[in-house]
Amino acid sequence: MSQSASIVSDPSTSVQSKPAILKILPDISPSTNRCSTHTQQQIDLLLLAIEALELGASEKMLATVKQLKLEEIVPSRVFLWHLRCSNPWRRSYTRELLSLDHAKVLVILVASRAKQLTVPIRQLLLAEQQMRSRNFPLENHYRLSEYLERFRAHFRSRMNSRRTKVALYLASEEQLNELALSLLKKLLFCTGTKGAERLWFSLFDGEIS
Repeated sequence: MSQSASIVSDPSTSVQSKPAILKILPDISPSTNRCSTHTQQQIDLLLLAIEALELGASEKMLATVKQLKLEEIVPSRVFLWHLRCSNPWRRSYTRELLSLDHAKVLVILVASRAKQLTVPIRQLLLAEQQMRSRNFPLENHYRLSEYLERFRAHFRSRMNSRRTKVALYLASEEQLNELALSLLKKLLFCTGTKGAERLWFSLFDGEIS
């Protein structure tokens, strides 16, 4: 546990070294410099959907972190993994609360990767509409079926089945598919102008007065 706490300690407390890109996202947590577990869960699920969208997603995430000059806050693959394990649904849940700066980096990462994946995201959502309008099973569309299958596999391997909500998803392939599609729609929300800002505010909806 001590190792986990050490890895997730906040290197962004040094104000002078804080990357300028973080300034696009305001500090909007109501009374603390930490995020709620719900916010942490939502961010990780969006990253999980990105992993289902593209092969080699983890490497591309790390490359994006480097491209955006965010290595001081997320210095390694292990560190990124520990941040994502703040999702309470995970088997490897660390019980850590993300700092706002760590959450900002993950949101910027989600928005940046989503923007790069705008075309496949739109294609998959269009395919969903077409399948539903014709009353065809979603699995009849090869690329959509592939995304859903990858998402289900990632979810099953990484989430804790003893969590009530996780167990409900695992018991229903249809509900798990719906979760995967809802995350696609949230990713599309990130691809437009000021996508990171829009996602950031949506994550705190209902938590601020």
